Amino acid sequence: MKTVLLVEDGVTEMQVLTNYLQQAGLTVVSAQSSEEAQLKLDTQKPDLIVLDVILPGKSGFELCRELKADPSTSNIPVVICSTKDTEADKMWGNMLGANAYLPKPVDLSDLIRTVQQLVR
Repeated sequence: MKTVLLVEDGVTEMQVLTNYLQQAGLTVVSAQSSEEAQLKLDTQKPDLIVLDVILPGKSGFELCRELKADPSTSNIPVVICSTKDTEADKMWGNMLGANAYLPKPVDLSDLIRTVQQLVR
């Protein structure tokens, strides 16, 4: 079974996204900050990372850049899910190495389709 690291600081959003990902047959490991995500990545490598932009401490954009620069995590696909959904935000996510950018509220079918394409 494929594993997703979900990095989201909002409790409600975390529950909604966890349910969506579990419906798609994925195991979900969650973190509520970039720092917690890094700790989890030290012990296990997920098949995919779903990342919010607005997080306590380091932003999701900063974490994405670090993940893509680190040889041990650079091959893990990153999907950014954020309320920041201007074209500039999407372009910035793409420049930092995100594999996909989904605006919140996340559409269930968009999320599942995107995740399934990336974890093949």
